[in-house]
Amino acid sequence: MPDNLQASAFVLVLYDVSDEIRLEELRRTLGARNADRVLKHAAPEYLQLQRPPVVEDFEEAILESGEKVRRQVKYYDYGVISILFEARFSTSWEDLPCLASRWMSSSEFERQAFRVAQDKLKQCGAAIIKPYSEWISEDYFIFHLSQLSSDLLASDLLARHGAQIAEIVRGETRSLSADEQREILQSSISYYPTDLAVIGWHAAFLYDTPEGVQPSIQLLEYANSQLLEFRYYDELLTLETARVYKFLERPTGILRHWHLAREATRLQRVTLEIRELAERAENAVKFLSDMFAARLYKLAAAKVGVLDYRALVEQKLRTAASFYDFMIGEFHQTRAFVLEVLVVIILVVELIFLFFGRP
Repeated sequence: MPDNLQASAFVLVLYDVSDEIRLEELRRTLGARNADRVLKHAAPEYLQLQRPPVVEDFEEAILESGEKVRRQVKYYDYGVISILFEARFSTSWEDLPCLASRWMSSSEFERQAFRVAQDKLKQCGAAIIKPYSEWISEDYFIFHLSQLSSDLLASDLLARHGAQIAEIVRGETRSLSADEQREILQSSISYYPTDLAVIGWHAAFLYDTPEGVQPSIQLLEYANSQLLEFRYYDELLTLETARVYKFLERPTGILRHWHLAREATRLQRVTLEIRELAERAENAVKFLSDMFAARLYKLAAAKVGVLDYRALVEQKLRTAASFYDFMIGEFHQTRAFVLEVLVVIILVVELIFLFFGRP
């Protein structure tokens, strides 16, 4: 197997910047294009984006290390901006883990991506709906090795270089234990015998043709954009439930009970908005005829943490629903008590007038 490997490194840095990005308006403003559909094989359709993100290519950049990177920005309708860096290089199996570790530990990509996102957001204008004052971010690293030969099987690649692949996915430069290698390499998937994807929580190793690797990159980007959305919903629900706890800890009284309906309505509005936004993010992509794409996405979503955060959001939505039911129940009880008191007062007043009001 040759030591001169043709490889590429992709760095994804994603920001959740707003509730929504109006893609049609953005496309007109920037003169950008829709993301191209990418196919793993000759199927009529395998991956359908409900609202394809708007893609904008712009000038290359030079890293502090002297490496040249291609840059691209994608805008998703659910408020996420993704900045992709790509560098191509020749390397060896011995050097590839060191290169991967250096890239994964560098903060330069995040600095550059943040500046790009800020500059691009200023150009978006009215296409950005309800922009956030603070952004949360995710980054992800993808290391792609071009196919070395048409007859090199993925199983042979894992057998010969599984140790290095595990180091690349973990960003390590030292050999990992056999147990750790097995844990990493079990998260691998192939479509053809000669391609391979090993998915980790912070990085992935892909062995494929330059054309065949594009669907995997797109799905990994989509999974990370979903992770970003669910992280935002989780933080928002945490703040809302803390606010409700603080409200309920106030001293009891008629006035506090009378404000329960307003607080309950506000909480219900927030939870409904979160459900609507979450459904839009989840339904942004549909898998039609290719179950491999669905399995690859499921593996990526599990590894990067989408499923964990989705479960947390669902749990907090159920908690918010319980708070809503409790507050509405307390409000109705208070209102019923006040009405009963008013009825009693009216009856007492009428009785007073009946017996003492006339001479």
